[in-house]
Amino acid sequence: MGGSLGWRSMRITRLCAFSLVPMLALLAGGCLEITKSVTEGPGPTPFPRLVSVKLEYRQPNACFNVVAPCTGHVVFFASWMQPGGEVVLSQTPGTFVWTGTVTNVPVNFPPRDQPHLVRVFDPHLIETDTGGVTALRLVVGGQIITFFNEPGTTNENGVIYVDDNGVGRNPF
Repeated sequence: MGGSLGWRSMRITRLCAFSLVPMLALLAGGCLEITKSVTEGPGPTPFPRLVSVKLEYRQPNACFNVVAPCTGHVVFFASWMQPGGEVVLSQTPGTFVWTGTVTNVPVNFPPRDQPHLVRVFDPHLIETDTGGVTALRLVVGGQIITFFNEPGTTNENGVIYVDDNGVGRNPF
C-alpha cells in the first residue's frame, strides 16, 4: 500500500503541474494585453534650436583709464554661456569697432523663456563705475541693445531675444 500511495501522490502532482500551465499562459497573455493598452509616456525633451549670431561693439574713442592700460581685447559674455565660453572680439583695423560671431546661441524668440543677458568687457572702461563691463553700443544679431539691467554698474547687462535666423530682438 505504501508504494501505491507514493505513485498516486506523484500522479496528482503531475496533474496539478499540467493544469497550471494553461492557467499561467492565460495570465501571461493577460499581462501582455495590459501592457499593450498602456499609453506611452511623454516624448523625449526637444533639444533647443541653436543658431550663430553676429556681434558688433563700438568702443568709445577715448580711453577713460588714468592708471590701467587701455590695451587688450574686447570680450563678449552672455547668460547662456558656460564659464570659459566667452568670445574674444576682433578689432576692425583703423576703427574702434569690434566684431565676432558667437555660435550655439539658444533661440528664444518668439518669447517663451527669459531673454538673454549680454555684455562685453572693454579695457577702455576699467576705471569707470562699471569696471569695464558694459552693454552700451552693443549690437547682437543686427539689433542694437536698448533694454538694460542695472545700467552703469559692474552688473550691467543688455536684454535681448534671438530668433531662428540669428537676429536679435529687443523686448516689447
